[in-house]
Amino acid sequence: MSRDSSAPIGVTPTPGAMAEAFDLHKKFDDVEVLKGVSLKVDPGDVLCIIGPSGSGKSTLLRCMNLLEQPTSGEVFVKGVRLTDPDVDIDLARTHMGMVFQSFNLFPHLNARQNCMLGLTSVLKLGKEEANEIAEANLVKVGLFDRMDYYPAQLSGGQQQRVAIARSLSMNPDIMLFDEPTSALDPELVGDVLSVMRQLADDGMTMLVVTHEMAFARDVADRVIFMDDGKIVEEGPPTQVIGAPHEERTQVFLQRVLDPTHVRELGETEPPKPLKPVRPTRSHPADQT
Repeated sequence: MSRDSSAPIGVTPTPGAMAEAFDLHKKFDDVEVLKGVSLKVDPGDVLCIIGPSGSGKSTLLRCMNLLEQPTSGEVFVKGVRLTDPDVDIDLARTHMGMVFQSFNLFPHLNARQNCMLGLTSVLKLGKEEANEIAEANLVKVGLFDRMDYYPAQLSGGQQQRVAIARSLSMNPDIMLFDEPTSALDPELVGDVLSVMRQLADDGMTMLVVTHEMAFARDVADRVIFMDDGKIVEEGPPTQVIGAPHEERTQVFLQRVLDPTHVRELGETEPPKPLKPVRPTRSHPADQT
């Protein structure tokens, strides 16, 4: 679908922001999936997006790097307007790593080669330098002993960690995660979340679509709850997950956290808190 030529282009990015979206709309035929979504991610932030299936979460994430073309609205990454028709989108995407639900590894390449491919084909690095970078990032995600294994020889959790290492190898400024654990067996989820926690602790800017409420509450600086293509509630995880203000957020979290007791709209008892809760991570800016 082509972009709406009447979309306003007078917005300007916030100085210092890593990524921003302004009034994003997205239609698939007659179905409006995004209905005017705006957000901002600052350097070092971990922003988690939660909400029911079909609420527009993944579409929003894909619009942030133009894997889906917004119907209207604007996207900026590091001050560059991605929705400018003349932008070099391939160059702009080098600032963003993307981790999908289904790994998207090349089956004919081993873990090392999957991580090297973008370095040699996009960044035009030599094989020796690309190999060093790929190895370093596979070590970072705990796969130092699986570098020469092919995807079919790896578990789902290991494949997802290869996908994370592949994105990290491009040295991105921001990582986008689209429900990275949704295709995994429950016992493999923790390995991937542990890698993501370490990235957050290391200061990586992250925009994460997730159903993992404990991860969102434990790691996120801010949480967005989406429903029906709109942002319903946004704030720190202690508020949005621990004590949500909006009735729709309360009902969603009650269904997720207490699935054996499904509340109806109008029953506004707040969701049970998740325990234990780690202290909120601090950023250097908090100490100035």
